[in-house]
Amino acid sequence: MVKPAKLDDVAKLAGVSKNTASRVLNHRGYLSQKTIDKVHAAMAELNYRPNVIARQLYRQQTGLVGLVFPTVNNPFFAELEAALEKALYIHGFRAIMGNSENNAKKEEQYLQLLLDHQIDGLIVGSHNTNIQGYHSTNLPIISIERIVSNQIPVVASDNYQGGLLATQRLLDAGCQHIIHTNYPQTFPSPNYDRQAAYEDQMRKHGLTPITYSIPFDEPESTKLQKIRQIFIDHPEIDGLFADNDTNARLTITAAATFGKHCPADLKVIGYDGAAITRLLFPELTTIQQPISEMATTAVNLLIQRLNGHSVSSATLPVKLISGTTA
Repeated sequence: MVKPAKLDDVAKLAGVSKNTASRVLNHRGYLSQKTIDKVHAAMAELNYRPNVIARQLYRQQTGLVGLVFPTVNNPFFAELEAALEKALYIHGFRAIMGNSENNAKKEEQYLQLLLDHQIDGLIVGSHNTNIQGYHSTNLPIISIERIVSNQIPVVASDNYQGGLLATQRLLDAGCQHIIHTNYPQTFPSPNYDRQAAYEDQMRKHGLTPITYSIPFDEPESTKLQKIRQIFIDHPEIDGLFADNDTNARLTITAAATFGKHCPADLKVIGYDGAAITRLLFPELTTIQQPISEMATTAVNLLIQRLNGHSVSSATLPVKLISGTTA
């Protein structure tokens, strides 16, 4: 039986020291291209396979990053996780997906993997609250569209500007009875800046803002029931700014059962603008978040933290995508 090649064998064939061969393998220090090419040629000739565990110990990294988000069944989070996985791969990291499904215990387990040095970092965006481990100051964690703690940088879209764009579009369309949907205010989130902008803009025009709370993790049937209640409570409604595209779609469905058709009787604007939503529901007017850029920014910030640098939160611009619903 042929024994697998060792690093000593690679070094000998390449005519370099074992230390130099190791530096080539781990991309450490300055090396001439000629030396790098010789070591790689020797590795190929000997069919050398690096000892992954040994490399992890040497580099003190696992090459793994945990992604913890509520679900992949939502178009925004599905596209975001795919973009994060792609950005991490470009930088030599593999992603471990962890859909929390509003399960705080599951999220704590991923945090424990980080504390046990089984993953290098976390990028999170789930909606669980009161997870104490997030308040440790030195953990390499980046949050997306969620305020986890004062120590963890947040990557978010410009939610306030998005709220302004949406509300003003409805006002420009002649709407006078505009209602907004948003998460219940049970945990800090940049999402509420959308509501703040809506309320400011309504009051600026002498109108009364009304927001209905719809939890993200509820079944669609329950969300639809709550949206139907809006039309019962406010038959005068002529515009709705939804906090996400799913609720915008449900609003249009609910409105039809009350004899209101979009856009003749009701103008609707969503929020997120994920690619799959744009493909399946191109008529929806929505505020589009820069999902790919959010992912790239989050990965870059995480790598900076892994390298010991201090980083700050980032806010990225949004844009209004015009459809026929508003």
